[in-house]
Amino acid sequence: MFDGQFVLTQLMNFLPRREFNACVDKYRGDRRSRGFSCRDQLLCLGFAQLTYRESLRDVETCLRALEPKLYHAGFRGKVSRSTLADANRVHDWRIYADFAQVLIRRARKLYAQEPLAVDLAQTVYALDSTTIDLCLSLFPWAKFRRRKGAVKLHTLLDLRGNIPCFVHVSHGKMHDVNVLDQLLIEPGAFYVMDRGYLDFKRLHRFTRGSSFFVTRGKRNLDCTRRARRPVDKTTGLRSDQTIVLAGPKSSRLYPDPLRRIVFYDVEQQRRLVFLTNNFTLPALTIARLYKCRWQVELFFKWIKQHLRIKAFYGTSDNAVKTQVWIAISVYVLVAIVKKELRTERSLYDILQILSLTLFEKIPLIEALNDQNRPNSETPDPNQLTLFDL
Repeated sequence: MFDGQFVLTQLMNFLPRREFNACVDKYRGDRRSRGFSCRDQLLCLGFAQLTYRESLRDVETCLRALEPKLYHAGFRGKVSRSTLADANRVHDWRIYADFAQVLIRRARKLYAQEPLAVDLAQTVYALDSTTIDLCLSLFPWAKFRRRKGAVKLHTLLDLRGNIPCFVHVSHGKMHDVNVLDQLLIEPGAFYVMDRGYLDFKRLHRFTRGSSFFVTRGKRNLDCTRRARRPVDKTTGLRSDQTIVLAGPKSSRLYPDPLRRIVFYDVEQQRRLVFLTNNFTLPALTIARLYKCRWQVELFFKWIKQHLRIKAFYGTSDNAVKTQVWIAISVYVLVAIVKKELRTERSLYDILQILSLTLFEKIPLIEALNDQNRPNSETPDPNQLTLFDL
């Protein structure tokens, strides 16, 4: 009989304790802890994410019902709704943002060899944002429209493993294109974006940084054709051209040549125009690369369905960002566990199992075992079966 650690404790062992303490010390997170440390807050909100708790009262009620087990699960502070609310307001959200980056770097190493939908050796990123609606009377700092509040989640997704490697939480009014100023350009990487990020001054920064972008072109693009390449129209391609921008402002902001590819999507029955600064990949590969951008949309849909980032436990700016970053840390942690334990279960299955077994004393690998075992009780050879003929 296994009489070891709780599943929650085994799960938290995947979190590097030294790096977390370094993040806490950097922002002096435990300076005003009042007996409730940043690690206690991480455990409480991690528990809330894994078990789908709806409010701080919900978290308090569930954890107090398990009070005899909390010390052995790693909790040191007294769990109460007011203490959690104070921690969400006081503990700097940058602690959890920096710690999430530690987990992201670890996860990206584990998923570095994951295959892509296209045969490509370089790193491919998908950039997009999603809006999270808020009640303006509860979140007055997040004013979006006259009677509506919102925050935006800008995310750069590494398509090898679907790991979010850059996340920025902003006001709902921030335009998507402004987040390009905050990206660290990785030489040789591909950045796939929709046409909301079409800003030639900012896109030229990718070219100067020796990286590549793939985005949608607008219909009224003022350009001059320099060259064209033959295409196989049975694949959906319509044209593959080298162009230069002809507008007085756009040609100054982006003076280098661009590649313009026209593709007809038979399924959606629409004509798509792609712009890229890569001239070596086949045109059909560029079109398929843009199709991979849909993975970031699926990522947003997944985390909104399976993590708690649509309803918040606190109303301050710090509380919202803390909850978002802990949710991302939980997502990356589950991805790390999946890879480290080499389980074939999906992230959804792992989350569902963890939600029911966090305070069970069973090996984590056994809880996630995907084998359909037959009944362990072997029938007595002297026992007749009911329908034995």
